[in-house]
This record gives sequence, C-alpha cells and structure tokens, in this order.
Amino acid sequence: MSNPLDSHYKAAIRVLHYLKLSPAQGLFFSSTSTPTLKAFADSDWASCPDSRRSITGFCVFLGSSLISWKTKKQNTVSRSSTEAEYRALGSLVCELQWLQFLLTDLQISSSTPTSVYCDNQSEIYLAHNPVFHERTKHIEIDCHIVREKIQNKLVHLLPIASADQLADMFTKSLPAKQFHLSISKLGLCNLHSPT
Repeated sequence: MSNPLDSHYKAAIRVLHYLKLSPAQGLFFSSTSTPTLKAFADSDWASCPDSRRSITGFCVFLGSSLISWKTKKQNTVSRSSTEAEYRALGSLVCELQWLQFLLTDLQISSSTPTSVYCDNQSEIYLAHNPVFHERTKHIEIDCHIVREKIQNKLVHLLPIASADQLADMFTKSLPAKQFHLSISKLGLCNLHSPT
C-alpha cells in the first residue's frame, strides 16, 4: 500500500511548480456577458487509492465567466460510477440553488433553468425517472433533490461528451494539452499579456 504522505507531498510539489510557472494567471470576467447560469458536473469514481472514495468536481459560469467551482473527496464510498456522478450532481444542484438565491438578492433574475452538462447518460436517466429501483435506494436523497430542482425548473440536464466536460479537470489529472485547453475554456488567462 502506498504511503498517503508521499502522494500528498507529490501533489503539493506539483501545485507549487504550477504556481511558480504561472504567476500572472487570473480569471477574466466579461462586462458584456449574459446573466444566465450554466454548469458542469463530474466525478472520478473510486479514485482515492487509500479509501476508494470518489472525487466530486463542478464548475458554474455566469454567462462566460467562471464564478464557482469545487473539487472534494466524497464522504462515502460509491458502489458505481453512476452513484458517484449523482452525488456530484447533488452537490452542484445545492450550489446552484444558493447561487440563484444570491442572484435574486442582487436583483439579477433568470426565468430559464440552469443548463447542467453531465457526461453520464445513466445519471441523466435516473434524474428524470420517477421510479426508484432497489439498486438506487442508497442515493435516494440526492435523487430527490435533483429531481425536485428539475421539476421546479431550476436546472435542465444536458448530455455532453467526456472530451468536452470542463469539470474533468477538477476530478483527475489531465495531459498537459488537455489541461491548458480546459483552463482557457474556464476563462483563465495571463493577466500580463495584451488581449
């Protein structure tokens, strides 16, 4: 079994190396962006080698500007990739509800549901299926929350190819080319370079 301190040390070194090589990276917030939310949710099933817990990752955009993101190890072990994806979706839906309340307080309202992009077809089917099966009882709370927000028109689930899933970078390490493509799509740019 691998030593968890070795993997944490290696991860910390990678983060510090990245930060040293990109001191002028920052998020760009467009002043002409539309005030509509869109979001991406993903998970990396059983990716922790020590606990076999999955990683939740999501990102939320207001127009073209990234305003919220999260990566976190899930609290429990998931029995399937669909369960792990659904737990990530449940976390995202709670974040979206909070953001909707915040935007309403700021007098920015949206009458359309937030587009949520998922790369797991089973997850989308489960969110729209009103019948629970024996295999899904253990994730019933997440199912109820997501389904309720779909019915209340807070979110609208849409399929997306895994290659286009922006939340991938929050759940797993990516090859350099794919990583740099993803961060450019997140609105991360060099603040010292002329636009």
